Amino acid sequence: MNESLFSYGTLQYEKVQLETFGRLLKGTKDVLSGYQLSSVEITDEDVLAASEQKYHLIAVPSGLETDTIEGVIFEITHEELLSADEYEAEDYKRVKEKFQSGREAWVYVAV
Repeated sequence: MNESLFSYGTLQYEKVQLETFGRLLKGTKDVLSGYQLSSVEITDEDVLAASEQKYHLIAVPSGLETDTIEGVIFEITHEELLSADEYEAEDYKRVKEKFQSGREAWVYVAV
């Protein structure tokens, strides 16, 4: 079963994709409304090693449709979605949202 996963941060990096999924992902640009970006300090050593960044972006719900986040919706397998769950730090939760294109996809947002 295929899944759609929106990324606005490190899951767009080739190194992170190769380490998390074992391949480079294909996707299309899209926009998430009702959220704004913040940052979170990452302490998980595996995530730090893969992303090579101490601070990651995090989507925080604002409730305002004028707040938007640009990113990419990737098509992945269910098993790859579980791998993405493992990669994302405990500061994130996965939710399904509707995007400006009308598509629905999973996205990691602030807990």
